[in-house]
Amino acid sequence: MPESRHGHFHWNELNTWKMEEAKEFYAKTLGWTYERFPMADDGEYTVCMSDGEPVAGIFEMCEELGMDGLPDHWFAYIAVDDVDARLKEVGTAGGIIRREPFDVPSVGRISIVEDRTGAIVGWITPSPSE
Repeated sequence: MPESRHGHFHWNELNTWKMEEAKEFYAKTLGWTYERFPMADDGEYTVCMSDGEPVAGIFEMCEELGMDGLPDHWFAYIAVDDVDARLKEVGTAGGIIRREPFDVPSVGRISIVEDRTGAIVGWITPSPSE
C-alpha cells in the first residue's frame, strides 16, 4: 500500500458490475496482474498489481449494498489522521456523511463523505501497519 499522509490521496478503487471484463481490460492495456483477498462478508476484493506493487483495487458492486443503478466508476480514498474526529466537521462544512465509519481488518477505518458540491469520496485512517 502507498505511504499514508493526512490529506493525500491514498487509494483508488474500481467499482464495477463486470469484474472479469475490467480485469481483462487493465491486464491488456496496463499490464496489471491481480491478487484476490477475502473480505469479512465472505466476498472477495481484488488488488491490482503493477511491477509487484499494489496500485489499485477492484470491488464488484452488488445490489445488497445499495448499489443498484450505479454505473461502473473509479472511487478515491483520502488518508486522514482520525476518521472519527474529522467526521465531526463534515456537517458544519456543508457536507454529509454517506456511510458511517467502519473497520476493515488490516486496512483501516473508513467512512464515505459527500462534500458540499455533491462529490463523494472515501476517507481512510489506515491501519498502523500501513
